[in-house]
Amino acid sequence: MSTTVEPLSERSAAEVNEEIRALWLRSGGTLTGEQREEYRRLVLEWAAVAPQSAEAA
Repeated sequence: MSTTVEPLSERSAAEVNEEIRALWLRSGGTLTGEQREEYRRLVLEWAAVAPQSAEAA
C-alpha cells in the first residue's frame, strides 16, 4: 500500500472542503461506515491540494 497521497481530482481545497461540510450536514453529525470512508477520502484529497492552494495565494 502506497503512503503517497495523490490528488483525486483537479478541485481546489475550498471545493473539497465544501463537500466535506455538506457530508456532515447530510449525516446530521453522525457518519455511517460508508460515510466515514467518503470522509476519509475527502480529507486525503483536501490534504493533497491544500498546500497547492496556499502557495497560489
